[in-house]
Amino acid sequence: MSLSERWLHIQLPDKPYQPKIAGRLIRMVGLTLEAVGLNVRVGDRCMVERKQAEDIEAEVVGFDRERIFLMPIEQVDGLRAGARVWPLSVAADVPVGFNLLGRVLDGTGRPLDQKGPLQDVDQGNLQGRPINPLHRAPIRETLDVGIRAINALLTVGRGQRIGLFAGSGVGKSVLLGMMTRFTQADIIVVGLIGERGREVKEFIDEILGEEGLSRSVVVASPADDSPLMRLRAAQYCTSVAEYFRDQGQNVLLLMDSLTRYAQAQREIALAVGEPPATKGYPPSVFNKLPKLVERTGNGQEGGGSITAFYTVLSEGDDMQDPIADASRAILDGHIVLSRKLAEEGHYPAIDVEASVSRVMPQIVSEQWLRKAQLCKQLMSHYRQNQDLISVGAYQPGSDNLLDVAIERLPKIKAMLRQSLHEGADMAASEKQLNDLFPSPPQAKS
Repeated sequence: MSLSERWLHIQLPDKPYQPKIAGRLIRMVGLTLEAVGLNVRVGDRCMVERKQAEDIEAEVVGFDRERIFLMPIEQVDGLRAGARVWPLSVAADVPVGFNLLGRVLDGTGRPLDQKGPLQDVDQGNLQGRPINPLHRAPIRETLDVGIRAINALLTVGRGQRIGLFAGSGVGKSVLLGMMTRFTQADIIVVGLIGERGREVKEFIDEILGEEGLSRSVVVASPADDSPLMRLRAAQYCTSVAEYFRDQGQNVLLLMDSLTRYAQAQREIALAVGEPPATKGYPPSVFNKLPKLVERTGNGQEGGGSITAFYTVLSEGDDMQDPIADASRAILDGHIVLSRKLAEEGHYPAIDVEASVSRVMPQIVSEQWLRKAQLCKQLMSHYRQNQDLISVGAYQPGSDNLLDVAIERLPKIKAMLRQSLHEGADMAASEKQLNDLFPSPPQAKS
C-alpha cells in the first residue's frame, strides 16, 4: 500500500469544512507544504490543521505523482509533521458589490478597516471570466484623469490599460492619489500589492482621503503577507472591478504594483521547483501577467469599462527589467516617471518624451495630436542641444526648430507642472496646449 493510500479514509473531527477524507502534511520546505492522500486539482483550496491556533488555508499550486504542493496564505507558525489536510468543497468565491464602497479589505475579502463585517454582498469569482476580444467595445472616448501632462500630451481613453514606470521614491503613489481625486470615473478600485504597511495607511489617510475613499474599494496586501495572499489581492481587486463593469459602471482600477504581483508569482513558482528562465523569473510569471491585465478594459458594446493604471517598479531605474519589458508589450501605453525631474522639483515627474499613449491617435483630433507631437519634438530637440546652449556655443538663427524650443520651453515646463491638490480637467488642458501653440509653426531644422 502506498503512502497516500494509507491516509485515504481518516475520519475527521466536526469541522465546518468537513469532507469524508483527509490527507497528511509530510514536509515543509521554505514556503511550500507537501501533503499526501488528497485527490485535488491545481487551484483547489485546502485547510491545514494547526494545534492551539486556527487552521490555515492553503492553495494547491502543483503536484509530483502522489505528493501535493500547497502554498499557505497566512503565517505557518505552529505547523507540525503529520498535520491533517482537508480539501475544501466550496468554491473560491470572494465578496463583491456596491456595499464594498468605502471599505478596506485584504486579499480574501476580509475587512481591515474595523468597520464591522460586510453586509449584503454578492459573490464573485477570483479568476474572472475571459471576454471574447471581438465582443469588446472599442476605445473611443477620452478619460479625464485631472493631470495636465497626461490629458494634454498622453491622452488616456476610457477602457485603456496604462503602465506607470518608475524607480522607488519618484512619486508613483502620489500620482495615483491625484488620479483618485480628479479622475472622472463612477467607481475607483485600488489594489495596494506588496507595499510597506506604513504606506498602506498613509495612502488611505493622506493621499486618498475621506472623499476619495467614499467612492473607492481598497484591497491591501502588504509586503509581509504571503506570496499567495499578494497574488490573490491582485486577482481580487480585478474581480471587484469586473463586477462594477458588469453593472454598467465606468471603473478606474489603480494597482500598485504589477511588479510585486510578478514577484509573488516568482516566489511561488521557484518554491515548487519551476526553473528560472529570464533573469530569475520562471515562465509562469510571463504567463500570469497578460491573464491579469486582459481581464480589464472595455466590456461589451453599451456596457461598462475598466480603465487600469498599473505601476511597474523599475529596479535601479532600469527600464529594460524583464517585468518592465513584458509589461510594455501587453499594456496600451506607458507613462515613465523620471528621477532626474523629481530631483529638479518638477512634479509630477512625468518624462513626456519617453512616454506614449497608444490609443491617443484614435480619441483626439488631428490638430490636437499634431500639437502634442510638436511639443514632444521641441523638448527632445532642446535636450539634444542642451550642452551647446548651456556653454553659450549656440548662435540663435542657426536652427529654426531649436529657436522655437528655446522660446517655448519655459511655458511647456510650466504647463507640465502641477501641485498635489490642483486638478486640471480635459478642457483646461486642451486650452493650455492651444495657447502654447495657437498655430503650430512650420519649423525647419
